[in-house]
Amino acid sequence: MFEQLVQLTVLFFVIFDPLASFVVFLAATKGMKKPDKTHAALLAVLVAASVSAVVLLLGTNLLTLFNTNLDNFRVAGGIVLALLGIKMAMGQSLANVEKVKGSAEAIASVIGTPLLTGPAAISAIIISSSDYGMVTTAAAVGIVLVLTLLLLVMADRAYKAIGKTGVQVMSTLLGLITLAWGVGFVLTGLGW
Repeated sequence: MFEQLVQLTVLFFVIFDPLASFVVFLAATKGMKKPDKTHAALLAVLVAASVSAVVLLLGTNLLTLFNTNLDNFRVAGGIVLALLGIKMAMGQSLANVEKVKGSAEAIASVIGTPLLTGPAAISAIIISSSDYGMVTTAAAVGIVLVLTLLLLVMADRAYKAIGKTGVQVMSTLLGLITLAWGVGFVLTGLGW
């Protein structure tokens, strides 16, 4: 179980991509006071946790509601993951920062979803809970969200330590890993 938890934590860290949210958060909170930044970070992670919890609890019932099955969802989720991975690896922006700049609630809504818990994360949660169980999936998502909160709360200090180049290099590597997971989901969904 520990090995599965580590694998899922890495998967969700890559899919949730706190570094992409970190970059958006830095740009969107520029000029805000520290308490407002902390408020925005807490709200963003709360939004992501809420979406994750709903998806985790409803899981395959969502698939039934939309008249599809897990293999179809694996293929669809894999395609979304692959596209997200390509975008990350190519260094493309995942959100329009100017639309949310300055408002803690707007920042939280964009970072909480779709950045942290977008289609790729939703797909991965449903598939992982089916493959590894709800408890292991919830633990992995929880670990990633706590790490994300810490990163966002300490965004200014983290940026000074990592720098723009460091963030870009890590995002590119995480993009390649996301692309690989997406390909794996598609192949599994197709039964290959």
